[in-house]
Amino acid sequence: MDPRSEVVIRQQDYLKGQVLFINAPNDQLVKSLPVEVEASVWTWNFADHQGFLNAEIKSNFCVDFPANRYDQVVIFVPKSKELLNYILHTVASHLELGQSVFLVGEKKGGIERAAKQLQQYGKAIKLDSARHCQLWQMPLEKLAQPKSLRDWLKTYTIQIDQQSLTICALPGVFSQDHLDVGTAVLLPYLQEVKSGKIADFGCGAGVISAYLAKLNPEQHIFALDVDAFALQSTKFTFEQNGLNLENLNLEPVTGFSDAPQDLDAIVSNPPFHQGIHTNYDASETLCRLAKSHLKSSGELWIVANRFLNYPPLIEQQFGQCEVKADQQGFKVLYACAGKVG
Repeated sequence: MDPRSEVVIRQQDYLKGQVLFINAPNDQLVKSLPVEVEASVWTWNFADHQGFLNAEIKSNFCVDFPANRYDQVVIFVPKSKELLNYILHTVASHLELGQSVFLVGEKKGGIERAAKQLQQYGKAIKLDSARHCQLWQMPLEKLAQPKSLRDWLKTYTIQIDQQSLTICALPGVFSQDHLDVGTAVLLPYLQEVKSGKIADFGCGAGVISAYLAKLNPEQHIFALDVDAFALQSTKFTFEQNGLNLENLNLEPVTGFSDAPQDLDAIVSNPPFHQGIHTNYDASETLCRLAKSHLKSSGELWIVANRFLNYPPLIEQQFGQCEVKADQQGFKVLYACAGKVG
């Protein structure tokens, strides 16, 4: 069990009534609570959401506060400080004065910094410190006025050749306030991508999807991500740039295995972080499974850190892997399903 969950269980006597667990890990925490605690989960991680549903745990996969009444909330600190600000404000605009907000997190995950963010809504008390984690409690002393999700957006403009795009990103989404180097290296090559049915795996704020749609409004683009905030950001980016929403398919996925079949192309700046931890499973699975999701002449285009050893994984499946670019610490890799050697 996640050590943060173990700390919550140590102090379970503080929990009562309808309790919403926000950003909780996919483990046995909810199943281990006393019967008088009516627990449900709010998560924006689709893989975790599916895990909760499979365990018959009430789960909400969304970016807004779930439509229900809660007596208490337990927030598991997210990696992003901006995302925690959004969560705290949203909680403080839905609970009532005096209701308890609990905050739990790892020391290396910024729990002490997060506890300071909590104190803008009341006096926080540390209940426990164990397993390199801390648990804080705060009776809500100050309510917040509800804000539109759009009020939390950050926007920035990028220029590629003669094309201009405004990127919209919600808190916690990868590269929320600037274009990351890897995607910047990849973008000039998107004009070479085969047209048709295209998947953008790990779509983030929709930079790749939006540029593909800008180049050809008739593309059928499948924007895939595990994160509900990323999918919503991609939608905002399309709306902001007047792009064709009818040809955009926003699809939550647990991993690349959930991607559509018979694709003309897969384009990706694949994710390799899970919370505060590094995890290459998603991107390595993409390299191994990509060909099985492509048409006979379909293409794979990915950008990755130079030190990541993806070419051999791609070569095992495609028989070849071409390095289209190697600059600023990133490689653009290309493979065609219909080409061998």
